Amino acid sequence: MIAVRTNAGSPLKTCAAAIAMVTMALVGSTLFASPAPAEATQAVGVGPQYSSTHVYVSPEDFDRFVASFIATFGGSTSQRAMSTVTPMPSKTIFQAVSTPVGLLSVFGFTTPIPYPFGIERTGHLVTDMDQAVAAARASGADIVVAPFNDPIGRDAIIEWPGGVHMQLYWHTTAPSYGKLQSIPDNRVYLSTDKADEFIRDFVAFAHGTIAGDAAQAPGMEIGRPGDAYRRIRVDSLFGRTTVLVTDGHLPYPYGRELTGYEVADLSGALDKAKAAGATVLVAPYNSDHRRAAIVQFPGGYIAEIHSPGGD
Repeated sequence: MIAVRTNAGSPLKTCAAAIAMVTMALVGSTLFASPAPAEATQAVGVGPQYSSTHVYVSPEDFDRFVASFIATFGGSTSQRAMSTVTPMPSKTIFQAVSTPVGLLSVFGFTTPIPYPFGIERTGHLVTDMDQAVAAARASGADIVVAPFNDPIGRDAIIEWPGGVHMQLYWHTTAPSYGKLQSIPDNRVYLSTDKADEFIRDFVAFAHGTIAGDAAQAPGMEIGRPGDAYRRIRVDSLFGRTTVLVTDGHLPYPYGRELTGYEVADLSGALDKAKAAGATVLVAPYNSDHRRAAIVQFPGGYIAEIHSPGGD
């Protein structure tokens, strides 16, 4: 640095003052550019058995889909009902499907579907709606549908970095479900630009733990044998979230499956699925100590199914 003498003092003092001014400017710009981390929020999750995958099918396919899913995994259904589940007027057939490997909320709208309903992947029971929304906002989520009343409680829809939408729900009368035989994977595909942001924010909200972070997971798992990708698994009271970080160059049907279900016998489950009208889109393969396949059920719902072992 070249110091210029002024009447204000010596070259050394001038140099020190310049350094202090630059440092203050840099610190100030950093503070404005990067918000401080959110304070720890209260845990609002209940349990994985209360987290459901949302499945939208046409009314014509509704019963075929539900029957096919139950035939594959076993379980039971709630009473089939016509309901309004959005804050604006609409009508849908609704049925909850409870299986040993995960819960479904099935919708068959008979009216146009109000925005943004239909883009949320999952619904998660919370202990208190207002606390949950405040915690989600503090953790970095966008509240895209503010809380509203439904026939049995309250709902909201939030969005995480990377465009991951989920529903939060609360029931006036708390439900009571038994534990699952296996916890399903909520399979989230994200870009390298948003993956870490999503993980940071969602883990803070869910009070979750990172169960695994494989920087070089086998590309076979996303339809690209010979390549590698990053896979992160997060466990929390909202279940298991599997984040698949890719460049978006995905062959069909990868990225279309919302959930992965664990069964004891993959071959047996696939036989049941095919007999009930499902189509195997990806034949069984071995990776990550599991044997997996991807199927499409009547009505269009696509899911991964896997069993332990196989490597």
